[in-house]
Amino acid sequence: MNFLEIMRFAVRGLTANKLRSALTTLGITIGVAAVILLVAVGNGASASITASIQGLGTNVLNVSPARGQGSAARPLTTQDAHALVDPVGAPDVKAASPVVSTSATATFGQTTYDLSSVTGTEPAYFTTTNRVIADGALFTAEDVTAARKVVVLGPTTAQSIFGSAEPVGQRVLLNSIQFTVIGVLQAKGATGLQNADDVAIAPLTAVQNSLTGYGNLNQIAVQATTADSVSLAQAEVTAILTARHGVVAGRNADFQIQNSEQLLATRTSATETFTVLLAAVAAISLLVGGIGVTNIMLVTVTERIREIGIRKAIGAPKSAILGQFLAEATMLSLFGGLLGVAIGVLGSRFTIAGITPVVVPSSIVLAFAVSALIGLFFGSYPANRAASLRPIDALRHE
Repeated sequence: MNFLEIMRFAVRGLTANKLRSALTTLGITIGVAAVILLVAVGNGASASITASIQGLGTNVLNVSPARGQGSAARPLTTQDAHALVDPVGAPDVKAASPVVSTSATATFGQTTYDLSSVTGTEPAYFTTTNRVIADGALFTAEDVTAARKVVVLGPTTAQSIFGSAEPVGQRVLLNSIQFTVIGVLQAKGATGLQNADDVAIAPLTAVQNSLTGYGNLNQIAVQATTADSVSLAQAEVTAILTARHGVVAGRNADFQIQNSEQLLATRTSATETFTVLLAAVAAISLLVGGIGVTNIMLVTVTERIREIGIRKAIGAPKSAILGQFLAEATMLSLFGGLLGVAIGVLGSRFTIAGITPVVVPSSIVLAFAVSALIGLFFGSYPANRAASLRPIDALRHE
């Protein structure tokens, strides 16, 4: 019996019970689609985070308080930030902006909007974080000195509060304190974890006077002179803050510094782990689908024992019976794999939880190949059982 005859018998066996064949492929379809889609989501999250961090600039340092230092730790202050801009002690530092962050409820007329990010800072912050004005103007050093209650909004925030109305020049209440909108930033996009366009940025003194009080800084945003001088700038910042905070040898510093490359490496590692876990969960679906193939093929063999006996009695070799049932199992898996690939690629065209999935071609090839191997592996036992039947026993089967 040649290959074409084996495939003809296999197709006839599958089409004899179309509903059962369709249900058998369902597990494989779900598994393949899940692998492709979940890996795409993980890859999309990684790409989004990478773009967001790189959007901050490749010459940015973030100084923040170190955790777990207890009452002996000194807080970051505005004076610390200003001390970092020292042509002699820190020639590789271009600018340093003190930052306080809080949340607030914005009110305009009958509209109320919960702002998760209200930032108080100084004008250099906009250059350091690559924020560009789209409408109106940014606040100035004079606004900071006078503690003027002016605010620059992200485009998402402006749209949520004012709708189609012109935001610039409008007065908005932040926790019942009146601020005047003087500008709207250009869009930067969401990362999937945080929307960089849903922000409000105001003078540091105005935010401290009205919203946070004169407490500790949340961070200091530092801009190095060039991307190549980030390491030098980090060393200079460390030296200045170590001296100002009186950090002695052998003790941990009460501050920590991260540059964009370190932050990117940390986030990338986390998202890669997340992607592997998602793929592992999806792979379980493939395993379940393979077990389903085994069960259905065993049922099929049991139902067709007399047919197998007749074929063997008239001279069909063991290899033909084995090939037929292996072909049936593999065809079921391949069909399920193709359908799963189609569903996975189609599903990746939609945004999921704020993340735009990015399909990884290797995941498609791998998932489809695994689906074929599942057919061969999980179909081998039923096929071997069918091929090993003695013709006389098969013919006697009721």
